[in-house]
Amino acid sequence: MNNALQINDVSRRYGSIAALTDFSLDLPTGQITALVGPDGAGKTTLMRLICNLIDMDKGEILIGGRNMSDRFDEIKPELGYMPQVFSLYPDLSVEENLRFYAGIFDVYGEAFEKRAEELYRFSNLKPFRGRRAQALSGGMKQKLALSCALMHDPKFLFLDEPTTGVDPLSRRQFWEILLNLRNEGVTILVSTPYMDEVARADRACFIFGGKKLAEGTPDELRHLFEGRLYYLDVEPASTLVEKLNNIEGITARRFGAGLHLSIDRDDDIEHYRAGIERLGLDFNAINPIEADLEDCFIQLMERLS
Repeated sequence: MNNALQINDVSRRYGSIAALTDFSLDLPTGQITALVGPDGAGKTTLMRLICNLIDMDKGEILIGGRNMSDRFDEIKPELGYMPQVFSLYPDLSVEENLRFYAGIFDVYGEAFEKRAEELYRFSNLKPFRGRRAQALSGGMKQKLALSCALMHDPKFLFLDEPTTGVDPLSRRQFWEILLNLRNEGVTILVSTPYMDEVARADRACFIFGGKKLAEGTPDELRHLFEGRLYYLDVEPASTLVEKLNNIEGITARRFGAGLHLSIDRDDDIEHYRAGIERLGLDFNAINPIEADLEDCFIQLMERLS
């Protein structure tokens, strides 16, 4: 597999806190890789290291086979970065923001007009080109931020939770844009808390406590779950979860409006009928299910905790 970006044994500390520890990851050329983890997992630190905004304590990052630390001035024009916090100028209009970011990369005149039209076409922001950024909706702000990051036509795109807090329709539209960019050959690393977005990526990496839990295609990651999984359609009260977890051999987790129960692969849920029914639950309401990405991530995270 041809890798556009290689992260090799990278570590970074903030005082006594280890943000990343011996972290390695390869990003295949022209694919979307989703980076998944809770707040404080190290996602933003990794993005900032890749873009040379902070220094690493150890390790190396190769972009297109070039060492980022030694040849960043050469690599920088090929990178597009969209931070988690909206970083555009609120008092400037949509087009003024585009012109400002174009100027940073010396995109002027006819080249700017052509690129702006391309960006307006996929973002649908042209009718709002004169509107101030602060007056845009959340979804429009994210599209504008992405457009600014794409103004210089980068080969590599790094997006730090770009759809957090954005409505479902805008999230879907945003991902349609990313898929189109992927089809044009752009290599994308996107951090996200949404497992439905992970499922749309080509590959994904689970990260927790600054360490990599697992990586692979969404389907490969799903199959890392160990054990048998069941769904119990019952109000997931914390007291009930605690009581179920007190039954040796069962792990219970709240999942949406119900509960997920897991047991060992070679075990049988029938062994727990009496204990479950003593809690006043209908044993026949327990149904076997396939593990999804969230089940796998939680299981891996709990093992590391």
